[in-house]
Amino acid sequence: MKTASDAFIDGRWVPGSQRFVVRDPFDDSLVAEVTHCGDTEVDAAIDAAARAFGAWRKKPAPERGKLLGQLAARMLADERRLGELCVRENGKALKEAIAEVRYAASFFEWFAGEAGRAYGETIPGSRPEQRIVVTREPVGPCALITPWNFPYAMLTRKLGAALAAGCTVVAKPAEQTPLGALAIAQLAEQVGIPAGVINIVPTTDAKRTGARLLGSPQIKKLSFTGSTAVGRELLRAAADDIKRVSLELGGNAPFVVLADADLHEAVAGAMIAKFRNGGQSCVAANRFIVEESIADSFVARLLPAVQKLVVGRGLDAGVDLGPLVDDKSVAKVRRLVADAVAKGATVLHDSAPRGRLVGPTVLRDVTPAMDLWREEIFGPVIAIRTALDELDALAQANDTEYGLVSYVYTRDAARQVRFGEGLESGMVGINTGLVSTAQAPFGGIKHSGLGREGSRHGLDDYTNLKYVSTTI
Repeated sequence: MKTASDAFIDGRWVPGSQRFVVRDPFDDSLVAEVTHCGDTEVDAAIDAAARAFGAWRKKPAPERGKLLGQLAARMLADERRLGELCVRENGKALKEAIAEVRYAASFFEWFAGEAGRAYGETIPGSRPEQRIVVTREPVGPCALITPWNFPYAMLTRKLGAALAAGCTVVAKPAEQTPLGALAIAQLAEQVGIPAGVINIVPTTDAKRTGARLLGSPQIKKLSFTGSTAVGRELLRAAADDIKRVSLELGGNAPFVVLADADLHEAVAGAMIAKFRNGGQSCVAANRFIVEESIADSFVARLLPAVQKLVVGRGLDAGVDLGPLVDDKSVAKVRRLVADAVAKGATVLHDSAPRGRLVGPTVLRDVTPAMDLWREEIFGPVIAIRTALDELDALAQANDTEYGLVSYVYTRDAARQVRFGEGLESGMVGINTGLVSTAQAPFGGIKHSGLGREGSRHGLDDYTNLKYVSTTI
C-alpha cells in the first residue's frame, strides 16, 4: 500500500497548497512530503465532522463496533508495514514499533465491544406516576491532538472511544509523525467508515491549529496528549466555550525498589519501564528510589543489563534503542545529565552520543537539587537516589507536581497495599514495569492530566448524561 501523505478530509485525500517534510530521525533522510493544513483545510475538516455527526451518532452502536473491530483486524494484518513506517518517522526499534501497532489495535478491539455497552439507567421515581430514565449521548465532533512518541497508540485510544460513543473527529497528529495517523485513515476508508467521521489535518503550526479547533463552536470536546505546559494553554483556551477537555500530560514517575524486593524482577521491570521507546514515554520511570540497604546489590544487577542494550538504526536487527526523535531532545538529555554530574551525581555507565543515537546512562547519588529530579527526562537515563526506609521512599516518590504513574517493587503484601494507597498517581505498577493495557483506565492526577483513556471509563469523556423525567 502506498504511504499516504495528503490530508484526509470528508473522505477525500487533500494535497493542499503547501507541504512539509518528514525526515528519518536516524539519518535525517527524506521520508515523505506531507500536506500542511492551514485555516482553510482545518475549517473544512471541522465542517465535515459536524455534517457527519448526525448520521454517525444514529448508526446502531453494534454497527459502529463492528467497523472498529474490522479496523483493528486491518491494523494487525498490516503490522509489519505499519511498524516499519513508524520506525522511519519516529526512530524506535522495529520490535517496539510492531508492539505499538498491536497495542494500538487493542484499543479498537476493546472499544468495538464497549460501543454496545454505553448503558443508561432507570431510577426509581419520587411519585407513583414518575419515570426517570438516564441515557448517554455522544458529545459531538471532537478534536484529537496527539504526540510523536507513540503515533499509533496515542491516536487509537482516543479515536476508538470517540467513534464507539458516536462522535466524529478532527485529529491533528504531531508534526514529526503524521504518517501513522494518515495510515490509519487509509485503513478506515477501506473498512467503510463513512466520509467525515475521521478527518486528519497534518500541520507544522500546532499552536494556530489548536486555537482554530478550540475556537470553533462546532467542536465540542478536546482530547490532548502532550506536555503540561501546552495542556495548560489548551485548557485556558477551552474555557471560553466551556468545551469538554481531557488531558494526558507530563510525568515524573518514581520507580521504588524496597529492601524485600525480588531484585531479578526489579531489574527486569526497570529495563521495561525506563528504556521502552528509548525513555521517550510519559510513563517512563524517571526517578529510581532504592532502599539504601540493597542499593549496591540492585546496581550490581542493573549495570550488566544496561550494558547489553544495542543502540542503532531502528530497522536493523537486534537494535534495542533507536535514535531520539530530534536534536532538541538530544540536547535536553545531555543538559540534564551534565547538570546532575555538576551537582555531584556519580556516573556508573555512560556512552557518548553519536548524533541522535544516545546510549543508556546510569547515575547514582542523585539529589532533589538536580534538574532531572524535577523535569521529565524523556531519554535513556537512569537516575538513582537511595532512601533510608519505606517512609522515606514514599515521601521521595511523591515529591513531584506530577502524578501519572508510579512503580514499586516489594514482596511484602502489606507494603504493596500501603504503597498502592500512598502513592500520589493515577496509576501504580506493583512488581511490574508495564501498566498500559486497553481494558484499564489510563490517566493521571495532579499536573499529569484530567480524564481517563481506555477501559469502560474511556467512553465517559465522549458522552453526555441526559436525564428524562416523565409523568404518566
